[in-house]
Amino acid sequence: MDFSKKLLFTAVASLLLAGCTVVPGSHLSLPDNKQQADNDAFNVSEQVNVYPLTPSVIYQSKRPEVTARTNPALDAELTGYEYYIGPGDILNITIWDHPELTIPAGSYRSSSESGNWVHADGSIFYPYIGIVQVGGKTVTQIRDEIARRLAAFIESPQVDVNVAAFRSQKAYVTGEVNTPGQQAITNVPMTLLDAINKAGGLAKDADWRNVTLTRNGVEQDISLYALMQRGDLTQNRLLRPGDIVHVPRNDAQKVFVMGEVNAPQLLKIDRAGMTLTEALSSVGGINELEADATGVFVIRNVRKNNKVHQGNKANLGSADNTQLADIYQLNIKDAAALVLGTEFELEPYDVVYVTSAPIARWNRVVRQLLPTITGFNQLTEGAVRVRDW
Repeated sequence: MDFSKKLLFTAVASLLLAGCTVVPGSHLSLPDNKQQADNDAFNVSEQVNVYPLTPSVIYQSKRPEVTARTNPALDAELTGYEYYIGPGDILNITIWDHPELTIPAGSYRSSSESGNWVHADGSIFYPYIGIVQVGGKTVTQIRDEIARRLAAFIESPQVDVNVAAFRSQKAYVTGEVNTPGQQAITNVPMTLLDAINKAGGLAKDADWRNVTLTRNGVEQDISLYALMQRGDLTQNRLLRPGDIVHVPRNDAQKVFVMGEVNAPQLLKIDRAGMTLTEALSSVGGINELEADATGVFVIRNVRKNNKVHQGNKANLGSADNTQLADIYQLNIKDAAALVLGTEFELEPYDVVYVTSAPIARWNRVVRQLLPTITGFNQLTEGAVRVRDW
């Protein structure tokens, strides 16, 4: 073997040895993921839990089944609902057989124009009886008080009281609805679902699952998916003055599909949710030539998803705050295992990663070495030409 061939053999052999330890591209190999950072002793393998996707693991990781249910508590609230007068409301007070008291401003003005405005201190003025405190009272209570006090001036007064304009109490609907804004609380009880409908319904980018109701500074999480798609009426609420219903955007409802798939991309979780098999299908499936079918992984940030899985983590053993992620592994060497993937629901910010087969990783090394081998061949040919010359 001449000198040029020896030189080429030595260089290629050294590069191949280096390529065996430094493989270009990313890869996930559970036995070998114990590499430490240069500056500290952080060990990724000690910060993750790995679970093979078996029927029992899928069952434990599932969210509770949403079923149609009635809401007896809400029904009782609606049955006993009463409106309490507040500042800014306008009352329409009728004294039968006494038109001078009923419409003193004239018969050509509307009830809201000629009615009795409730002042900031919750009072109104009424002829003969003077100041009447109406704030915080129902129309029935106000009617009884006015009738009692008018009895000193009118024999057996027949009094009727109703609200001509509701202006004192409001709820607010914000976020991804078609017409966000304030909505008046009236003598007709308004539920959260009523408020959403009055706001024009949900917008295209609404997050159905994570609606919040803020009451007196305290947030309640509400799933409109459970309410509107599954008939779970326990998610509905009777709105009260000052309540804020916020419908967020679905920007956070996304998963990342990466690795050896045909079209890696970010996917949006729709209102019905997304399973692992659906995600793989949406990106054209795995790359059959380069993917390792035994290495389909779902990497889940434990801390980000802790709230979603708070009731199930005890079963899977990842309640430890030091844990970084849970990794679920699906082996689809037998394609029938994709049935398991249809039962595994993805959560926001999950990373679906399909690792590469050993031969694919070797091909990466070879492709990296090709320019060097070509360069040595050209150098050798040049040396031979010079020698022959």
